[in-house]
Formats: sequence, C-alpha cells, structure tokens
Amino acid sequence: MKLALIGALAAVLLAPAVHAGETLDRVNSTKVLKVATNAGWPPQSFLDDSNQLVGFDIDVANEIAKRLGATAEFDTPEWGVMTGGRWGGRWDVAVGSITPTKPRSEVLDFAGIYYYTPYVFAVHKDSTLTDPKELNGKRIGVETATTSEEYVNRSLVIDAPGVPPVEYWLEPGEVKTYADSMLPFDDLRLGDGVRVDAVISGEQTVLGAINNGYPIKILSGEYAFQEPLAIVADKGDAEWTSKLGETIAAMKADGTLSQLTTKWYGKDYSE
Repeated sequence: MKLALIGALAAVLLAPAVHAGETLDRVNSTKVLKVATNAGWPPQSFLDDSNQLVGFDIDVANEIAKRLGATAEFDTPEWGVMTGGRWGGRWDVAVGSITPTKPRSEVLDFAGIYYYTPYVFAVHKDSTLTDPKELNGKRIGVETATTSEEYVNRSLVIDAPGVPPVEYWLEPGEVKTYADSMLPFDDLRLGDGVRVDAVISGEQTVLGAINNGYPIKILSGEYAFQEPLAIVADKGDAEWTSKLGETIAAMKADGTLSQLTTKWYGKDYSE
C-alpha cells in the first residue's frame, strides 16, 4: 500500500514533466543541489565529532544529488523557515523528514514519501508509568512547529492519500514546547517529572537518544500516530517536483531507501 502511496502522491500533486523546469535547468547547469535540512536532529541529520553534517537525511540528499549528476550543498535554516515555503530560490529541495500536512501543502510541493515513522511516548527510565493513557494530565514536551506539537494540540491533519485520520485521546495537563528536537530530551533526562513527564517524538529519534546514553525509555502500547515523511520542494515548479518524485521512486524500487533506513535506524522504515 505504501509503495502505491508514493505514486498516488505524485499523481495527485503533479502533472507529468515534459520539459525541464527552471529549478532542474539550474541544477543541470550548476551541478549543485541546494538542500535545506536540520543540524541537530540525530540520527536524521546532525554534526559529528568532526563537525561534519551526517545522518539518514544527509545520505538521502547526497544520493538524490548523485542521481541528478550534482553535488549536494547543505544549509540548515530554522524548521519553521524550511517548512514555511516561499524560499525565494535559496534551496532547491528540503530533505528534513517533513510530514505532508494540509497547511504545508499550501506553500510546499510534496515530491514523494521516502520513509515512515511511528511517534512514541518517551519517559524517564525511573518513571513508574507503564501505559500511554497514564499521561493524561501530565506535562508533555514537544518540539515546536512540528507534528508532535500539532498532535498534542489536536490540530494534526496529514495530507497524503491512504493515511487514516489521527485519533486523539491524550489530554495533557501542560504542554512545553522547545525550539530543537533534542531539547525536550535534555529536560527529560534530568529526572522523572523534574521538568516534563514525557516527550512525544519519532521512534527513530527516541531510539537514537537512548543509544546515545539518555536515561529514557519508550512506553509500550499504542503509538501516538504514524506519519509518512516527504521530500519537498518550494511550490510552483511542477516539472522539478516531478523529477524529484521520479528519483525518490527509483530509490524506493531499487532498495536504496530500505538500505539507508536500516543503516541509520537498524530497521527498515521505507515501507
């Protein structure tokens, strides 16, 4: 079903490309793919000990650039800027694990789904909570301007064919927002209930934090929600977005996305 989702998304949003669009012309001419991504979201994208940008999204962007005969050139704008559209030519593509939501569809084109992530509830390892439903009335930490924040505020609407509506049951006592994906975990690691009782984030991010020594755990049971993640372009260049969609579909079909998700997450999240 999810392989069909890639094609369905492209079919719904894009017309078939006949001539190269302005962006593709520029990439073909300069041999440079200008990529917007994140700088502090391991294992998706982060700075390693050598101050080099690495991660799953970085590998995906480099592979897209390679298949387009270009070299990826990375920039790390604020999340709200990257997902706000109207880039003015600053970037050709955003590879930042972006969820296709209805508000974003008004300013961005979704080139294709390249992997999926379940969102989970993380608590301190000393927490006595065992069921996500016990989080009602608790202090919940989320990164601002993300689907986690939209979910906790009951405003999340994922705009992709075949994705079921989000079910809301969580009634937090307080929501604390953070400007960076790892900041909620920095508060959570201080102790059970010291600043927050739980954090809602992608399973991959939580597992990455655990692997990096954060004293946290995932509450077993139901996910908060499961989301598709899209590679996006600024709105208005259908030929370019179609070309990106073709590239993503090829990476899906030949197993590249399966290999890259397994490399970075230890599990195939590509379908």
